[in-house]
Amino acid sequence: MAENSTTGNASNDRYANYVLGTLFCIYLSSHIDRGILNILLPAIKAEFGASDTVLGLLAGPAFAISYVFAGIPLARLADRGSRINILALSVGLWSLMTMLSGAARSIPMLGLLRIGVGVGEAGCSPPSHSLISDYFSVERRGRAMGIYAMATQAGAAFGWLVGGWVAALLGWRWAFVVAGVPGILLGLLTKATVKEPPRGGTEGGHADVEPMPLREAIAHLLRQRSYFWLQVGGALHAVAGYGLAVWVSPFLTRIHGMELYEIGSWLGVMALVVGMPGMWLGGFLCDRLSPRDPRWYLWIPTLSALLSTPFTIAFLFLGEPVPALICYGIHSLLGMSFSAPTFAMTQAVVKVRARALAVAVHLFLVNLVGLGLGPVIIGGLNDMLHESMGNEAIRWTMLLAVLTNAASVAFYFIAARAVKQDIENRDR
Repeated sequence: MAENSTTGNASNDRYANYVLGTLFCIYLSSHIDRGILNILLPAIKAEFGASDTVLGLLAGPAFAISYVFAGIPLARLADRGSRINILALSVGLWSLMTMLSGAARSIPMLGLLRIGVGVGEAGCSPPSHSLISDYFSVERRGRAMGIYAMATQAGAAFGWLVGGWVAALLGWRWAFVVAGVPGILLGLLTKATVKEPPRGGTEGGHADVEPMPLREAIAHLLRQRSYFWLQVGGALHAVAGYGLAVWVSPFLTRIHGMELYEIGSWLGVMALVVGMPGMWLGGFLCDRLSPRDPRWYLWIPTLSALLSTPFTIAFLFLGEPVPALICYGIHSLLGMSFSAPTFAMTQAVVKVRARALAVAVHLFLVNLVGLGLGPVIIGGLNDMLHESMGNEAIRWTMLLAVLTNAASVAFYFIAARAVKQDIENRDR
């Protein structure tokens, strides 16, 4: 997999793959701890008597606001200091907060702990993306990003499985405890075995790696028109992704009468069997097509949004659970291929010394809009329509995901028009 252009020997290539594997496991841990709440929402609602609006606030803004506002300061530290130290401390923090969530005695207490999870996870992707860019040459970076992005689906799979089965056997509180343990170990492993690479080492020795002043860095990002419009499209795309992910467990409970262990088994296996290949497919296509024409960085997410939409609608309105879940699986395969190209493009169009910040700004916007608003809007609409439509309301409120998915396409096309020039002008 690795082709580390700084050395090119097999030993360093193997070590680069080891680093990628470690970062994959850390990102996997973050998505277990981030997503396990989703499958536990019906049990938490039953224990605390919370409304859907409150559950939407718990699943969305309680995590998203702390995540996005901690992300940029931590990214600045990653562009200036040790990315390894930030990563090791961050994974330890979010894992501890997840474990403590099992002891929450109220919704506000659980919300405060989710804020802690968000602060910890803000220190994950910006330094990780920067490290990947310094371990893998540009020719292999899309595939490396695709492998890294596959951890979102692996983490979702384990989150569904652990959450569903541990909650069934021991209760929802123990699901949080079990989910948090691996991250503590990963933080120690990262500090002990992962080395800080030279910044810009895969750029052929021509990159300026001195950290940029914040104002200069922000101005640089805003000048990259493809980067700017990607943020708008990505934020709308994220409303669809997070809206579906947060509410799919309550949807299957209310519409199809499924138990949590059934939901965890179906969605966990599905994330592994189709979600992960979808992530890999996006990275593979990115590496194959973007060298011929960098507009493929944006055309792949466009196709992802368009092709997945009919299967999303079928999932929401089919009457039987098995056909509906099969459509959800196809939606996942097609819909997950957008991630690696967007992250690879982010790294391609910005200066080396602003890479971690570029990722943090991207995550700031997609999480603030997608995770901060999507689950809350759907939850509020559920409460508003429940009196007249009952459990059927959730079918219609989750159509919000379809509308925002379609809207993202227009902004991806606008971004694609500027990406060639932005890459050419990147270091001027």
